[in-house]
Amino acid sequence: MRKTRIIEYPKYKKVLFCTDFSQNADYAFGFAYGIVKRDEGLLYILHVIPENPQEAFLEMLIPRDTVNKLHTIIKEDVENNYKDHYVKTIGNKITYKIVTKSGREDNEILKFAKKENVDIIVIGTHGITGIEHVFFGSVAEKVLRRSPIPVFIIPSMKRA
Repeated sequence: MRKTRIIEYPKYKKVLFCTDFSQNADYAFGFAYGIVKRDEGLLYILHVIPENPQEAFLEMLIPRDTVNKLHTIIKEDVENNYKDHYVKTIGNKITYKIVTKSGREDNEILKFAKKENVDIIVIGTHGITGIEHVFFGSVAEKVLRRSPIPVFIIPSMKRA
């Protein structure tokens, strides 16, 4: 007969919340915030700006300074989204750090989680199905499949 091993509920001192600033991400934020508040931990709020595979081609058509201006506008938009979606809500109630990366979302999330030695990753889903899911997959699903760290996936609000 096999013995069931019971473990004490872990404290999550470093929580990585991944956002694309969608309504589903905002919904998942409540869960990440709750974990950090309960466990008196640190919340990393991470947004990954997907790299544009056509950027080299784009630079052939558009002057480099225009491309740089576009990058600046994107970064400013991301900063405003952090403020509007999360910073105003958090205030000084918990400890948090804002992080922006560029690249393939699942790779950057897992690299950051490993580098910072996070205890849990919190990420929402969009609830895509059918052919869209077949071709694009889900960042949450890709993270879950490859992560050595526990992943807390929050279903789409449509299902909640």
